[in-house]
Amino acid sequence: MTDWPEARSDDNRGGRYGRGSGSAQPEGARVMRQVRRGPAAPAGQGAYGGVPQQPSYVDGQGHGGSDGYDSGYNTGQVYGRPGGGGPGGPGGGPGSGPRPAPDWRRRIKWTAITVVTVLVVTTVGTYFWADSKLNRDVDLSTVVDRPEKGEGTNYLIVGSDSREGMSDEDKKKLHTGSAEGKRTDSMMILHTGDNGPTLISLPRDSNVTIPEFKGSESGKSRPAMGANKLNAAYSIDGPTLLVRTVEFNTGLHIDHYVEIGFGGFASIVDAVGGVEMDIPQDIKDTKSGADFKKGKQTLNGEEALAFVRTRYALAGSDLDRTKNQQKFLSALANQVATPGTVLNPFKLYPTMGAGLDSLVVDQDMGLFDLAGMFWAMKGVSGGEGKSMNMPIAGSAGNGNLQWDMPKVKQLVEQLKNDEKVTVSGN
Repeated sequence: MTDWPEARSDDNRGGRYGRGSGSAQPEGARVMRQVRRGPAAPAGQGAYGGVPQQPSYVDGQGHGGSDGYDSGYNTGQVYGRPGGGGPGGPGGGPGSGPRPAPDWRRRIKWTAITVVTVLVVTTVGTYFWADSKLNRDVDLSTVVDRPEKGEGTNYLIVGSDSREGMSDEDKKKLHTGSAEGKRTDSMMILHTGDNGPTLISLPRDSNVTIPEFKGSESGKSRPAMGANKLNAAYSIDGPTLLVRTVEFNTGLHIDHYVEIGFGGFASIVDAVGGVEMDIPQDIKDTKSGADFKKGKQTLNGEEALAFVRTRYALAGSDLDRTKNQQKFLSALANQVATPGTVLNPFKLYPTMGAGLDSLVVDQDMGLFDLAGMFWAMKGVSGGEGKSMNMPIAGSAGNGNLQWDMPKVKQLVEQLKNDEKVTVSGN
């Protein structure tokens, strides 16, 4: 006899030891039986009063036989809160269910749409902002007796000594002086086409004929003036007479006109963060303010303006100056077109703003035309094109520079036909 209820003798345990035996002896490593919860027994009922009646195990193995009882050992089932649901299972609390897998395709799709929309809006907005800042003040339709248009595109690029918008302090700092009116310090023809760009400097002291013209403001006709310096045409009646004079003396049709003044030039250089130049010799010129040592250095706006204006300290005077101007403008275009400028809004917008505010162009000039011009100048500095001076035969009787007309005619024919330029200049 034992104190344990429903005691069995040890002989009856047999192979069922630890598997639902009713023995009073402790069982080592005994697996806890699963108990199916059900309605609580009424108070006062049960073997020990208040203790729920335990399920019967009819097969002696701890299984319920035909009632379909599942021990739960094969499913990893654990007991949770009433209702059969644990956290994340049926009957669990609010928000305890499994989170659905993220729809990455949908997320990527909407992210791409958002990025593209922002880029399109920014690009369109930038285009209209930049287009509105172009000063289209030159009407080339008023130029008369024009040569027939050839292949490719020809830009006349002019650097003027305009001091418009400059304070007295700026004029002193940049060594520009305070002369009234406007003159041209540099003139270049940039040809773009299928055989690479060609940049040709026209010396300001070139001996040319200023053809007859009608004054843009007075409306009065003026006779032709022979044996004049090329830059006199600009001083007399501005851009349109300069274009007419270049076309008359070369026979080359000018498609677009671009002009920049002293202050604008310096502002562009400063906005882009300076331009690196390899200066071939020591230069000191009190008139332009140039004071450079030989070698590579980065020029700011003030230094750049002094560099491109210097001629008295150079052996070749204006011819050497035009070569320096070509080198610098090509280097500037190359700097503007670098990813460090184009992809950096803190550089791009100030550079565009400074450049567009200071440029004067013809009425047909568009932003794509302007971008094509800068890209072609970048190509010149990268070795994809050619830079040269207009071929010079020597000095004329009045001291001006006389063009080598046979070479000039050959050069113009090659440009008109968009052929590779083989003519060499000074």
